[in-house]
Amino acid sequence: MVIQPKIRGFICTNAHPVGCAAVVSEQIDYIQGLGDLGDGPKKVLVLGCSTGYGLASRITSAFGYGAATLGVCFEKAPTERKTGTAGWYNTAAFHHKAKAADLYAETLNGDAFSAAMKQEVIDKIKADLGQVDLVIYSLAAPRRTDPVTGEVYKSTLKPVGQAYTTKTYDTDKDLVHDVSLEPANDDEIFNTVKVMGGEDWELWLDALSEAGVLAEGCKTTAYTYIGKELTWPIYGQATIGKAKEDLDRAASAINDKLSALSVDAHVSSLKALVTQASSAIPVMPLYISLLYRVMKNEGTHEGCIEQIAGLYKDCLYGSEPTLDEQNRYRMDGKETNDDTQAVIKGLWDQVTQDNFHELSDYAGYHHEFLRLFGFDVAGVDYDADVDPLVNW
Repeated sequence: MVIQPKIRGFICTNAHPVGCAAVVSEQIDYIQGLGDLGDGPKKVLVLGCSTGYGLASRITSAFGYGAATLGVCFEKAPTERKTGTAGWYNTAAFHHKAKAADLYAETLNGDAFSAAMKQEVIDKIKADLGQVDLVIYSLAAPRRTDPVTGEVYKSTLKPVGQAYTTKTYDTDKDLVHDVSLEPANDDEIFNTVKVMGGEDWELWLDALSEAGVLAEGCKTTAYTYIGKELTWPIYGQATIGKAKEDLDRAASAINDKLSALSVDAHVSSLKALVTQASSAIPVMPLYISLLYRVMKNEGTHEGCIEQIAGLYKDCLYGSEPTLDEQNRYRMDGKETNDDTQAVIKGLWDQVTQDNFHELSDYAGYHHEFLRLFGFDVAGVDYDADVDPLVNW
């Protein structure tokens, strides 16, 4: 099968197995190139392990610290006529590399929000690892089924309190235009917190603790994005912002409930990047395109693997981690500092349909978007016939 990208709106509906494997290899090479990283995790559970920051966390744990990793994801397998998801191919590539390096790597594919998956993970930890000393929570989904009631909650991307109009960039139409978002009602806020807040993270830690599979002194972190003035109306003063407040609540609750085990829970705020999730959020394609231009010019641009390598070294296993007033780890300072934001704001005020490609780094944005699915990767022959059937 010759596999070319099929883009529909803000998603790509297929993926390239060779390209995905190449991207995974690049990240592994980066981590191994850092040399001795010092103390770190030994047995790691990564919830949301197949793409983005979750995948980078698994790679950092395994190839930076030699850790055994158990991953959970929700990916679609390939068929003879249709490719698998990018996350499927990423995971297959990770397994291949881990096996070659004699590293323990197992992945469970299913609904991480369900009670059944929590039990399956617990059984696997008991059978293979005994306990885990790091739990990474990197789940992103538009909906969640409550494991107790069976009710399905759906998230909403809306401001809170008042309507909001701002610029955005439509990647499908190559169009800079204004977008107006009506304020969320109470039910939409509640649903978004249920999906994107800290309840499931807390349920995971409760279940793991009750089962006795958390090591004493276990660390856990949930990933978030906070942003600054330009993105606050959609991230801060918005339904997502309410969910992020609930993540902070959950971190505090986990620390309190599991204090006897000396569990250390923090939310980690990371920089804005092109991800499958951010591509769907109004404002973000325009903001990230401008951000990439500014940070690349400043020499401060980082991708997922650089961010996570820094998080492990400087925060999770650092002696003096950078914490904010909400006790969050902050890895986004190179983006959110006042000087960088001022330059981005200046470009934001100037940008129009006519000058968008001149003022932004949309070429870089689009390149990173394609790489999410294994396309536009150097050294990969996209005219070659490849087998989509790749197994873990």
